Amino acid sequence: MNAAQVTFLVIAKEPVPGRVKTRLTPAYTSEEAAELAEASLADTLTTVAAVPAADRVLALAGKPGEWLPPGFRVIPQRGGGLDERLAAAFDDAWTGHPLVLIGMDTPQVSPTLLKQAAQLLRTHDAVFGPAADGGFWLLGLSRPDAGLLHGVPMSRSNTGRVQLDRLRAADLSVASLPVLTDVDTAADAEAVATATPDGRFAAAVRRMREGRAVRT
Repeated sequence: MNAAQVTFLVIAKEPVPGRVKTRLTPAYTSEEAAELAEASLADTLTTVAAVPAADRVLALAGKPGEWLPPGFRVIPQRGGGLDERLAAAFDDAWTGHPLVLIGMDTPQVSPTLLKQAAQLLRTHDAVFGPAADGGFWLLGLSRPDAGLLHGVPMSRSNTGRVQLDRLRAADLSVASLPVLTDVDTAADAEAVATATPDGRFAAAVRRMREGRAVRT
């Protein structure tokens, strides 16, 4: 299976100050945190747009802005907790093609990684991308199944392990991708910007760092 046979699904929040990336404060202001969130989301969407796909879907909490490139089908998030919203996004994006879901917190994701995820779905039921904080940054499924996600505790240090165990308990064959760092804290932002210096996110981190140096 190549990428053109896969639906790529991004789940994200509208980058509104005070509602996104709150763990970046107080190192960054709420406005700066929202700007970094927007840059991270824009880089992610640009990467997804660069990969051939059967469909590209953005499951969005909020309204789209100028950061949204053409070629995406926007659907609203629905459900209560993140586990329910992820399951609903899989269901709502489903058009008969395997699905690869990522969030807005890994601006360093590359087209190569997304293509690799699509290729792995040729021979596996699921693809799992673990995050350094114990969560996961990518989940690919050959077909949606809400039972794989409902009840998985989200935003915890064991989220990834519980999710992976859930996949294996369902007798799914699971392929793994490299560990990536989610941008949650100021240290994460610096590390990701340094490791991946191109793109809007790294540029925003550098601009804010230089602004602080000038003020001091």
